[in-house]
Amino acid sequence: MRKIRKNDDVIVITGKDKGSRGSVLSVLDDRLLVSGVNKVKKHQKPNPVKGEAGGIVEIEKSIHTSNVAIYNATAKKADRVGIKTLEDGRKVRVFKSSGEVIDA
Repeated sequence: MRKIRKNDDVIVITGKDKGSRGSVLSVLDDRLLVSGVNKVKKHQKPNPVKGEAGGIVEIEKSIHTSNVAIYNATAKKADRVGIKTLEDGRKVRVFKSSGEVIDA
């Protein structure tokens, strides 16, 4: 079970974007694509067949999972994630600080 999934709110804890928050757009093995984080400028050639204009475009690159933590909205800070098994056998993610269940 992954501790960080798609559509989770995360906060960057290290690197050039430290402190910025965003939502996970996709999970790629041990890397995440987070909205508004790790933006880089890419020089793009024009492609008249696809109708793309050339120039410098700003895109989001992936960030390693160790550089982000899930955001706890009630505590308003980054939090660690644990996995707990419920009585009915389901596994759910919980915040380590409060024990509050992340998955409904």
